Amino acid sequence: MANTKSASKRARQTAKRSLRNRTVLTQLRNLKKRNRSTPTGDATQLSSLISSIDKAAKRGIIHRNAANRHKSRLARAVAAAKK
Repeated sequence: MANTKSASKRARQTAKRSLRNRTVLTQLRNLKKRNRSTPTGDATQLSSLISSIDKAAKRGIIHRNAANRHKSRLARAVAAAKK
């Protein structure tokens, strides 16, 4: 339990942000699973997934390097599936 007014406000803000971040991460996971289910990877799904990863990185939900790693692995998987 927060002892000061500012600490209680910070706790409320943290709870709100955590919920929003968890929602975005869940959406990213679902998009990745959906993209993995199609063998060659649909172009529109791929672009929306990359866009979502970039937005999450821009907002600070995932680290910039982690976003780049995800996109790189995704591109490699799509290239391997096309061969």
